[in-house]
Amino acid sequence: MAPHNKDVGSSSPFDDPTDHSSPYFVHPSDGPSSVIVSPVLDGSNYHSWARTMRRALGGKMKFEFVDGSISPIVDEFDPHFRAWNRCNMLVHSWIVNSVSPSVAQSIVFMENACDVWVDLKERFAQGDLVRISELM
Repeated sequence: MAPHNKDVGSSSPFDDPTDHSSPYFVHPSDGPSSVIVSPVLDGSNYHSWARTMRRALGGKMKFEFVDGSISPIVDEFDPHFRAWNRCNMLVHSWIVNSVSPSVAQSIVFMENACDVWVDLKERFAQGDLVRISELM
């Protein structure tokens, strides 16, 4: 059985779409530009950017979409696909709007926010650590 299907007697984050504690809850004011992190990721500031972005996503209860806690729902016939897809797209847009234009161009065609998060970490975390050590 798929991890997002509801078993008899179990609860799901989809049970109550108005549940403000659910990672799938989207506040009416949440839009593509409602999370902006400053300064944007430019390739040389990954660690501080990621820490700030974690806080911003956590404040919106959406960090689970990038840390792998919420598995992607790829089956369009899954009854929870629309809710997952909506949140995934929202988180993806928040990330795109929080990186430099050149970085954004490299992630705009990726579909999954978690894949974007991992890609950015793999590309920029190492170089940022080298820069930090040079500054010390």
